Amino acid sequence: MSAPELTHFRDGLPRMVDVTGKVATSREASAEAWVRLPPEARAALEAGTNPKGDPLIVARLAGLAGSKRTADLVTLCHPIPVTGADVQVTLEDAGVWVRATVRTTAPTGVEMEALTAVTVAALNVYDMLKAASKAIEITGVRLLSKSGGKSGDFVAPDQLPPSG
Repeated sequence: MSAPELTHFRDGLPRMVDVTGKVATSREASAEAWVRLPPEARAALEAGTNPKGDPLIVARLAGLAGSKRTADLVTLCHPIPVTGADVQVTLEDAGVWVRATVRTTAPTGVEMEALTAVTVAALNVYDMLKAASKAIEITGVRLLSKSGGKSGDFVAPDQLPPSG
């Protein structure tokens, strides 16, 4: 089996893929991340006394904003219109679970926008709770699914959330 073509490289040099001739189609991607909370960080979250506000709400808003700013952060990513985004930030036994679904009609996909949304949301959970503990961990960032485009659909194999 041959190695897949890495489209962001040609002749060993990085490049932005030319999508000029591609037709805009409906595309969707979902991603997740986990934020493991030490007991003191979880207690601070559950106490609800953060002077900056509710970390879960702030993280959700940050994830939505992050999905729209992906091309500013990921060097070779195309700026695309995010036509829909949903970010869920939920306190679970294993920590804080972040999931994002992003949609567009564009000539290229929204996988990076979904991954950026969950990562930015997770970073905001850390920022909001770091006074309680610096041992908070962001883990399990992954693409869950994508649909549309030349490469077709993808669904990640089921995995249990990280223990913690």
